[in-house]
Amino acid sequence: MLRITNLHVQRENKTILQGVDLHIPSGQVHVLMGPNGAGKSTLAGAIAAWPGHEITQGDICHQGQSIVSLPPQQRAQRGLFLAFQHPVEIPGVPLSMFLKESVNAVRQAQGRSRLDAVEFLEQARHHMNQLDMNETLLHRCVNDSFSGGEKKRTEILHMCLLQPNLAILDETDSGLDVDAIQALAQGINSLRDNARSMLIITHYHSLLKQVQPNCVHIMNRGRIVQSGDAKLAQQVQQEGFEPFQKAAL
Repeated sequence: MLRITNLHVQRENKTILQGVDLHIPSGQVHVLMGPNGAGKSTLAGAIAAWPGHEITQGDICHQGQSIVSLPPQQRAQRGLFLAFQHPVEIPGVPLSMFLKESVNAVRQAQGRSRLDAVEFLEQARHHMNQLDMNETLLHRCVNDSFSGGEKKRTEILHMCLLQPNLAILDETDSGLDVDAIQALAQGINSLRDNARSMLIITHYHSLLKQVQPNCVHIMNRGRIVQSGDAKLAQQVQQEGFEPFQKAAL
């Protein structure tokens, strides 16, 4: 599903990623952890073609095809989704309109029929019920005056509606209470199947108690310095990132 090879990325003329190698097979959930400034969000931005991320070396392949030359919308049309660490507000644009047009743009690009208003609302209500979201949010503008938890749940709602084959969740669990993390986990687990892969960027072990990853990676100083199973996240919980500092030198 995703193969990253020797990836080097600059932001504001500063090299952030310094040779990242990452392979996520179809059907697997991988977790990326690391201290602040390690390059986790830069990696997410590079995969999704976030503006300001300049790839100077290496390759990103999605389903066997290099995507480094593709703009963000074409990556989304291929089935790639990024849940933002800091979701933006879009005053004046109702959430229902934004989600419906987003979903239909991707469906149309993939050769599928567009959802009409009734079909969209049925799907939206189903997923909002899973995420314990108030349906009135659909009538408000995108993230405008939303609480932190509402913004993060809206990101997962967007993911559930788009049904991407590759989802990157950039610290979507940050700042959430126990109930919101449980709802987030339910949304993630509802999409898990053999044809879909996910990369979850997180600092917290609490989400991983409910979303069992296939692999955990530790990033430091712009490189992945160690990979392992879920026990690696438990080690971080107990010891922090200090044991991995020397591996990044």
